[in-house]
Amino acid sequence: MSRKGKLPITVPKAVTVSLDDNTVKVKGPKGSVSRHFDKAVNLKLEDGVITVTPADDSRFAAAMHGTARSIIYALIEGVEKPYSKNLEIHGVGLRAQLAGDKTLKLFLGYSHVIDFPIPEGIVITVTENTKLKVEGVDKQLVGQVAAQIKHYRKVEPYKGKGVRIVGEFIRRKEGKKSAK
Repeated sequence: MSRKGKLPITVPKAVTVSLDDNTVKVKGPKGSVSRHFDKAVNLKLEDGVITVTPADDSRFAAAMHGTARSIIYALIEGVEKPYSKNLEIHGVGLRAQLAGDKTLKLFLGYSHVIDFPIPEGIVITVTENTKLKVEGVDKQLVGQVAAQIKHYRKVEPYKGKGVRIVGEFIRRKEGKKSAK
């Protein structure tokens, strides 16, 4: 059984949590989010403390035990203080700009402009045309949006051009040497 899954989750005073048939609904000062979990885990809310236990002795229930606890903890943390990922665009002529509240225009060196529709619950801010900040209450959705933006122009290993997540290690390769 998961050691992390055994830990109870204390719900802060500013956050309200409701359980309904393995669906967790979390509401806080920064937003609300809900997630449905498999019947392999039992969820219990008593006196502001959530406990997660496996429903049976199967391997799937043991695997979902710690995972469910970590996801619920991330939901509670996200509605208190939103998650964020910072992205940088490197390369001459590569940039991004917002077109309204729902579309991000990416100029990544292709013959066309990439219109990225911003999902519900995500806020993207662009500074200096090359720095992006993706924010939201759902940790999984923030990471997914950052990965999708990065996927449009991955960092190439020779010059380092492309979209990268701040703090990410990029392995650089040495170019060809001229024979003289």
